[in-house]
Parts: sequence; C-alpha cells; structure tokens
Amino acid sequence: MTAIQTFFLQGSVSTLLSSQSSVTSCRKVSLKFTVSCCSATSPLAVVNGNVEKRPSDRTEVRIGLPSKGRMAADSLDLLKDCQLSVRQVNPRQYVAEIPQIPNLEVWFQRPKDIVRKLVAGDLDLGIVGLDTVCEYGQGDKDLIIVHDALEYGDCRLSLAIPKYGIFENVNSMKELAEMPQWTPERPLRVATGFTYMGPKFMKENGLKHVTFSTADGALEAAPAMGIADAIVDLVSSGTTLRENNLKEIEGGVIVQSQAVLVAGRKSLMQRKGALDITHEMLERLEAHLRAEGQFTVTANMRGSSAEEVAERILSQTSLSGLQGPTISPVFCKRDGRVTADYFAIVICVPKKALYKSVQQLRAIGGSGVLISPLTYIFDEETPRWRQLLSTLGL
Repeated sequence: MTAIQTFFLQGSVSTLLSSQSSVTSCRKVSLKFTVSCCSATSPLAVVNGNVEKRPSDRTEVRIGLPSKGRMAADSLDLLKDCQLSVRQVNPRQYVAEIPQIPNLEVWFQRPKDIVRKLVAGDLDLGIVGLDTVCEYGQGDKDLIIVHDALEYGDCRLSLAIPKYGIFENVNSMKELAEMPQWTPERPLRVATGFTYMGPKFMKENGLKHVTFSTADGALEAAPAMGIADAIVDLVSSGTTLRENNLKEIEGGVIVQSQAVLVAGRKSLMQRKGALDITHEMLERLEAHLRAEGQFTVTANMRGSSAEEVAERILSQTSLSGLQGPTISPVFCKRDGRVTADYFAIVICVPKKALYKSVQQLRAIGGSGVLISPLTYIFDEETPRWRQLLSTLGL
C-alpha cells in the first residue's frame, strides 16, 4: 500500500468509526474509497505529512490543445503550417496524435483544464492563452512559458467602467482608487470571471474596498443592470465595450495576452523525451513564425564584380536582407567563351517592404525579378531554446 493510500485509508476508518458504524462496514467502505480515489500511478505523494506533486509513471509525452472555439482552430492551423498536423481518428475522442513526433499524445481539453493538468503533472505541454496561464496557474513556479508569442489569440484582460455617472471624469486607475465613494459599507463592485487576477490587480493598485461577483459571458451588461460598478474581462477590439457605454482607463490593462506554448518544469526535467520533443516543436514554431510575412527576392544584375554589385545593393536601405545579400555569378557562353556578365542576387524582404524593394532593385539595374514566399527560417539555434535551458539550469 502506498503512502497516499495509507493516508486516505486511516482518514476513512477514523471518520466511519466516529459515525458508530460496525467494524465490518467500516472496512468495506474504507477499502472502496481507497480503490476509487487513489491508484499506484497517482501524481501525488505524501512526504512528511505534505502532499507533493510528482510525474506519473507513463512513458508518453502529452500536449494539451484547446478542445473548441477559435483558439482550437488556430492552434491546429499553426501546427499544420509547421508540418505537425494533428491526426484524430475519431472526432468524438479527446486524444489524438502527431505522426511526425512519435510518443507524443495530443489531448483536447478546456483551456483552464490544460493549465490545471500541467500543474498536476497530467500534461507535459500545452497551448493556451497567456491570460489562462495567469488566472489558473496562479504564479505556480512549475509552469514555464516556452514560447510567449504564437501570434494568434490576441486580446487583453482589462478593467472597464461606465462612461457616465460618477465615472464620467474618471480616466485612470489612480483616479478610480481615490474616489471617496468606496467604503467598507459601499465597496466598488466588480463583475468578473477572473477571480484570481481581478482581486490581485485591485490590491496591487491600492483599491481596498472592493467586492467581486463571478459571472461568465455578457459582463458588459452588469453595470447598466446595477449589478456591478465595473467589470474585468477580456477585450479584443473594444467595440463591445463602446457599444455598452463602457470605457477602459489608463493603467487598467491587467495582462496583454496571446497564445503561448507552456510546459511543466518537472516534466521537462524528469520525463524521458519531453525536453527533446519540446526542442523540436520550438524549432519548428520559431522557424515558421519567423518566416511569416517574409519573401525571397531573386534578380539578375549586370556588374564588373560581386563586390561592385554588393556595393550598389547595400546602398539601398531595404535591400540588406537578413544578414546581407547573397551574390553569385550567372555564367553564359558567348563567342565560344564562358563569361559572367551578370550576377544573381538573393535577399529576404518583409511583405510590407516588398514593392519598395523591387523598385529599388530595378533602379540600380536589377532585372528578371522573381518573388516567392518563405516557409521557414531556421537559425543556428533559436534564442528561446537557449533561454529555456537557462531557466531549467541546464
């Protein structure tokens, strides 16, 4: 019998004895409780009377993905763009696989459950919004943000107050905190689904007399209905706030959020294969995201030497590329002789500067300009991988 089983069994026996049940029934019920609640693979252990988390004995590495909504679709699209398509044999099942990464299980879960299961050790990796990590992770040191900018799911967790009434001239958190209306008898009433981040933020901003009511959805109606004075909610464009006569105020943004890749520290350190899988996923994500919106521009240019052509190209600010232009001779046969009157140049250009770059190329003698989108840009080593190793002390 494990330590955790002994702990619960003793509790069951003592509780049942106090209810004056028979010894026989006590044994039966306590054994049932132990079997149903505690297994040998539980990620909990009792050490010196304290319950501690430990990785379970499973050999598979698990990643949690949102099970529904826009975040779920965008997560699958991103992985597909990184050649990591998720294969789900049965759409009714919550488990799937990524064939390119053996020994990796994909589990579809609610975002808040992904964070909770990362903390518990039931998942090793997860993709969720940063706001969800902050709210349900609650500063747990075992959670590590592996990639902090997956470039979708952008929003902000923000405080909003009415534009009218006593709030009409209130435009900052400082002014809100200094309002004389808030007393122990009449506190500021805030409606929110963020019951950890909301109170923490208010306390950090000096608001002492505050009460919170929990609600999910349609929070914007709470002030107009008289249920609350303010709300703390996720904001994307702010249109819904404005249409309900609400406003954000200076200093009222609690966290800027987007999708992130998060991992459990213990899993990365102790579970076989978890760190290697994280490395591969991080490299694929970084390479794809860095190439997003970048184009390869190839052109021919007449010149006396590669150096002379390079001089002309580098005189134009938008033609420098990632580290500089690649220049190579273009050979042709003329009058029986092989000559190199032209040079081929290759540069990487962001989409917003594409047309300007083409204009500059033609202005300095470029011709036959070819353009193609980039799929991946792999660095010698991704900076986020070095940062992760440093965080882990490796």
